[in-house]
Amino acid sequence: MNAILAAEIAGLDIPDAGPLFLTALAVHIAAGVTGVTAGGLAAAADKRPGRHPRAGAVYLYAVGTVFATATVMAALRWRHDWHLFLIAAVAFALAMLGWWARRRRPVRWTAWHGSAMAGSYVALLTGFYVDNGPQLPLWDRLPPLAYWLLPAAVGIPVTWRALRRNGALPDRRPTTSASS
Repeated sequence: MNAILAAEIAGLDIPDAGPLFLTALAVHIAAGVTGVTAGGLAAAADKRPGRHPRAGAVYLYAVGTVFATATVMAALRWRHDWHLFLIAAVAFALAMLGWWARRRRPVRWTAWHGSAMAGSYVALLTGFYVDNGPQLPLWDRLPPLAYWLLPAAVGIPVTWRALRRNGALPDRRPTTSASS
């Protein structure tokens, strides 16, 4: 078995497992940046026809591409990348669940859609930090477990607030009525 050589680009160690791996990695990076951007735009947009569904569609295709390229890279370097393949699979599965909920509209579909898409976005960021966190300024000072947990620690409360604000989750706070 050939030793896997590494190159350094912009301060990040890039594994070199041959031209197929490097091609998949280049597409993977472009799709990841597109997904993070489109997901952020979809999350920030008003939930109505227009920007939100357009950005969401771009996000769905980007996450599908991230999953496909992660599959190729993991197949070439399974021992090193199996965990990243699993994260990409979770991100893609959640994005597909969010798409399905939007198309089929089950009971409380907005909660399903919002939770699944937000979970997919958190998984996408988790994969990035798990793979690159040790090489990033400030992140390199955190324990490795933080790369796995911080995206969810931020994403879960933000998602909860957004679902409440957009009416996907009922307001369970007790109501106070003024007595006459």
